[in-house]
Amino acid sequence: MSLPNESRTLTKAFSGILGVNEKSMMEILVKWRPKVLTTFRNESSSIFLKDKYFLFERCQDYDIAFLVKEFLRFQDVVVQWTMHPWERDARMARKALDRHPQAYGLLIELACIKSSDGLLGARKAYQSLYGESIEEDVASRVEGIKRQLLVALVSTYRYEGSQISDVAVRSEAVKLGITINR
Repeated sequence: MSLPNESRTLTKAFSGILGVNEKSMMEILVKWRPKVLTTFRNESSSIFLKDKYFLFERCQDYDIAFLVKEFLRFQDVVVQWTMHPWERDARMARKALDRHPQAYGLLIELACIKSSDGLLGARKAYQSLYGESIEEDVASRVEGIKRQLLVALVSTYRYEGSQISDVAVRSEAVKLGITINR
């Protein structure tokens, strides 16, 4: 990619409405040398202002605040990516419980989307990290019908084999209906 194309791509990466395009930005920045960065700053007047008195290209305060916010989000992504999936799920579940009730959706997603082994692993990681089971933590922090539903969801070990028993499916549906209607 040529310098003008890279500059345009990098400017778009920095000024995205939905946030910084980290992939494009990193692919370009790791290749650039100081002279190329100076050229970029000169060509990107939407991000950099030319200082009248001291003749250098400086960032606008708004853009710095935006980039700091975006890189903090990027930092969180990198940290989560490096964790073992069980630990990541356990930490996210704890964070969801700390922010309740808006974040209960994360617990539901964890319980419903993860494989039984993945959920069991997250439960083990939660116990290791926080010294209590996720079921105990949900039961102590959540009230009412939500408590019963969430405890049931996070403590369930689902069968994932190829054969499904209609009797077992009906039985589980009845149990879930009873729990919800209490």
